Formats: sequence, C-alpha cells, structure tokens
Amino acid sequence: CCKRASHRKVSRTIRTGSLFEKSKTSLFSWMKFIYRFSQGLRLRQIDMIDDEVAGSSRTLSSMARHIRHVCIRAIKRHRINNGHRLGGDREFVVIDESCLRHQRKYARGRFGNAWKRKKWVFGMMGIKDKRRRLVLKLVEKRSRHHLVPLIRQHVKLGSAIISDEWRAYKNVLTNIGYRHYTVNHSRWFVDPQSGSHTQHIERAWMTIKGHVRRLKGNRTEKLLEEHLMVLEWSSWLGSRHPDGPLGRLFKDIQKIFPV
Repeated sequence: CCKRASHRKVSRTIRTGSLFEKSKTSLFSWMKFIYRFSQGLRLRQIDMIDDEVAGSSRTLSSMARHIRHVCIRAIKRHRINNGHRLGGDREFVVIDESCLRHQRKYARGRFGNAWKRKKWVFGMMGIKDKRRRLVLKLVEKRSRHHLVPLIRQHVKLGSAIISDEWRAYKNVLTNIGYRHYTVNHSRWFVDPQSGSHTQHIERAWMTIKGHVRRLKGNRTEKLLEEHLMVLEWSSWLGSRHPDGPLGRLFKDIQKIFPV
C-alpha cells in the first residue's frame, strides 16, 4: 500500500464543501430552518425545539449565525457591485432614528463594556410604488455630524426626503441639494399642506424592533449590526427575487458554496 500523502484515499460526502459540512444536524432539519428563516416565521428557540427543528439552543444559534452570514456576505457584495443609493426617479425617501438598545428584564442585570452607551439606529427607507428598500445604520448620536454624511452617502442628490423636525436635518438638507419635507409630530401625523408623513418608516420600526427583540438580536452591537444587515438583505434582495426570499437565500448559499 502506497504511503505517499498524495495517494491516500480522501473520503467525501454530500456535505463536503457545503454550508452543512461541519454540522451534525440532519439536512431535513436544515431545510426546515432555512424555510422558516426566509419566510420570517417563528424563530424563537423554544418554538423550534418544540417543533424538533433542532435539539438544543446552541445548535439553533449556530444555524442562525451561519444563515445570517450568508445574507451579510450577499448584501455586502450587492453594495460593492450596485451601491446602496436611495431616491431618484419617482422614489422618495423617509428618514428617522430609533433606539434599539437591549432591555433588561425587570431592569436587572449588567451590560458588557461594549454596550453601555446608548446607541441609535438611523433608518432610511426608499419608497416607490409597492417597493420598500431599507438602509439601517448604527450611530453614536443623532447629531448633524453623524446623520448628514450618511444621507449624502445613501440618498441621491435632488431626491425628496421626508422627516420629522429633528434639528439635525433642519435647514440643512435643502441647502445641500435635497427636496426636504417635514412633519411636526407634536401637531399632526400628516402635514396638511404637503401631505407628507413618516408612517411608512414608523410601521417599519415596529417590524424591525419586533424582529430584533424576538431573536434577542440587540444583546451586543455586533449582533445588532448583523440583524440590521439581514433586514437590509430582505428589502434589497430577498423580497425582489422571483421566487421570494427562499429562492434568493438558496441562490446566495450556492454562490458562497458552489459544490
């Protein structure tokens, strides 16, 4: 028998080189998990353990992390190839900020060193007919210094932007080339003169917060950023694929693991 390393037998399985290579979870369980992930169905670990998707929280966390990273790689590749620019032809942009800081149960427990400061999520939503596209960024403060550069980076000049009357935008966006409409929320939800409102993104915040808190995705900054990128993936790629988010997810898995 030849003992040369190049002549030794190498065993391969159907999982070799795939997303599932190092996983002991059955392929059937993986398919159930991927389907749930793509459709936004119940992903609480207790629910999936009850439904026998996996046997432990540790396994489910690992599966979720692998799929998140597929989405993150896909949305990063899309940014490089296409750019994430909102606005332009008949698409208006609604902007708003919200706090998604981790909430401790009964206000007890400790925060790690990296999560003591209050963080804000700055959201920009491009709206054109039934299409909704999100750009979500974690920012230190809601100041002009932090928000306006993100607007210039992700919103095309000349676009219509709708916001509340937060001072960071006031008398700034019009001067740098945007058509800026505001809503005074202390008086009304819809501006009676322009018809402007921010209800699109207010509804989106409800969905975003529900997604993040249900999956405990705001425990650390890194984890929150990952979940925000998955939500971007859903709005830019998943919802626009002919076969829906599931078809897009399989496409992205195939690109990363071309077995």
